[in-house]
Amino acid sequence: RAPTLVTREMVEAMRPGSVIVDIAAERGGNCELTRPDETVVHHGVVILGPTNPASDIPQDASAMFAKNVATLLLHLTKDGVVKIDAADEVTKEILVATNGAIVNARVRDLASAAAGASS
Repeated sequence: RAPTLVTREMVEAMRPGSVIVDIAAERGGNCELTRPDETVVHHGVVILGPTNPASDIPQDASAMFAKNVATLLLHLTKDGVVKIDAADEVTKEILVATNGAIVNARVRDLASAAAGASS
């Protein structure tokens, strides 16, 4: 059994909206209120008790990445056609080069520094 490190009283002293991810949930948890494989809300504090976080995280990370890519692609397309608007706030931050010129200031600075270092 995992030792109790966070008591009910400690949870009740936390600000509502606080989150505890108890990675010892499989062995009973380090938080007194943890329930394995459940989400408990106590006094506005969310207590997560995953029993196999290592296998859950890659799936969630992949889903989040896929959602971000899909959202970006939808942002870059109009009527099913890719439209690059270099003045758009999102597009100008991800656009690296156009018409043979590096337009992203950070990439341009790094490329200049690298070129200067190799001379």
